[in-house]
Amino acid sequence: MADKGIVLLLEDNQKILDINRRILEKESIMVLSAKTLAEARERIKIAVPDAAVLDIMLPDGSGLDFLSELREVCNAPALFLTAKAEQADVLAGLSAGGNDYITKPYDIEEFRARVLGFLRLVDSVRSKRKPAASISSLLSEKELSVALYAAEGMSNKDIAGKVFLSESRIKTCLSGIYRKLGITEKKDKRNLLNGILNA
Repeated sequence: MADKGIVLLLEDNQKILDINRRILEKESIMVLSAKTLAEARERIKIAVPDAAVLDIMLPDGSGLDFLSELREVCNAPALFLTAKAEQADVLAGLSAGGNDYITKPYDIEEFRARVLGFLRLVDSVRSKRKPAASISSLLSEKELSVALYAAEGMSNKDIAGKVFLSESRIKTCLSGIYRKLGITEKKDKRNLLNGILNA
């Protein structure tokens, strides 16, 4: 079941939790489901996730705070999936260490694509480096977000709007990402990055 990795789903709405679990399990992903922070803490004792999908408003606390706990266990990329849709909420999610942010109601296919993108990036980094290397030793949380958006074909301007940096900072950030991932070819770097993600 875990051919493509392990994903932690932290969501207090049972219907959404069930839908998202079925979507990911159809992709041969092992899902750790939790409706509360307490359950999530128990799940990550069972297995360390490769990626996490976190709600923010939970019965026993905040997904924002839980992410800092998760970071003590692993450096899995995290997607916030929440009804909190104000720009200040998005900024808070990214500032807390989230790599991506989707607001409810959400598109199922976009959700699937973003989670699979996280797992492809994690897998490609692991396969191209020595087994002991972790994604955090290669890319920062912000760099991981930028890499994912670049792999989707977004322009530097669009990426800048997503991660709240200037276009010039995005250009500099991408140069650093290519260097860390060992991409030396100067032509069509976005396609090269896509090639790494799909390897």
